[in-house]
Amino acid sequence: MSAAAATRRGVPEASVARLPGYLRALTALAADGTLSVSSEELASAAGVSSAMLRKDLSHLGSYGVRGVGYDVDRLSSEIAAALGLTQDWPVAIVGMGNLGRALAAYRGFAERGFRVIALLDRDERVVGEVVAGTRVRSTADLPALVEDDGLAIGVIATPPEGAQEACDELVDAGVRSVLNFAPVVLSVPDEVVVRKVDLSTELQILAFHGQRLAVAEAVAP
Repeated sequence: MSAAAATRRGVPEASVARLPGYLRALTALAADGTLSVSSEELASAAGVSSAMLRKDLSHLGSYGVRGVGYDVDRLSSEIAAALGLTQDWPVAIVGMGNLGRALAAYRGFAERGFRVIALLDRDERVVGEVVAGTRVRSTADLPALVEDDGLAIGVIATPPEGAQEACDELVDAGVRSVLNFAPVVLSVPDEVVVRKVDLSTELQILAFHGQRLAVAEAVAP
């Protein structure tokens, strides 16, 4: 059951969004040799309240054993299955500027079950270059990547002015899941899921909190 399927089957989207954090914490616990963990310990490691964690996991049918807690390996498997991580997901990165090249070299994709099968760009001057060991292909190859290689997820790392066109090409080729790094709102059909990573917005939020902290410190006795 993928994350989208989990949402359709009654798992709230907010809960789905927290599942990767629980899985990350469980992975770290397993690496340390931990076999079981209490809801309080797991919640602390994931940065949420224990009540929220228990509620989120109850949507998956996962309940800890009183006095024992959660079995780390079993819960990891349940969350991975709910997120659709029991299979490899073919990914293409569109846009080979600085961000796209950095994403191409990011090892975390493979570690989480996301296999980057193609790096794409519209600029013929870039097509043919080798980036992070992979030759850049033209976005015109998208239909073949979907048909022949099962491309499932498109990552948009283009400049803002090219993001909608890149998204349209992905959707027209049959891609239904898009991760957008461009600071623009994309227009897509209802059946397409878009997740947005807006780095500038996150920095602005940090600036807001930093300013509040500075003011509080300035007026403190």
